[in-house]
Amino acid sequence: MSTVTEIQEAIQKLPPKDKSALTAWLESQEDLVMSREEEAALLARLDKAAQGLDTGKGIPMEKVRGMVGKWATK
Repeated sequence: MSTVTEIQEAIQKLPPKDKSALTAWLESQEDLVMSREEEAALLARLDKAAQGLDTGKGIPMEKVRGMVGKWATK
């Protein structure tokens, strides 16, 4: 098997369990999207945001929904 087409045809013949295992393996081969430092910073910001929400701070969900369209067009 040496071409992408041959590989794709072989994958189509796999049972669902084997496709899932292949998918997991392929995803494990990808480079990290963000560094460990970036991930730690993101998680810290999310924790801070969650704490703010717990104390009543934050933006109402209705307002966020209205803003999503603007974010998607940037």
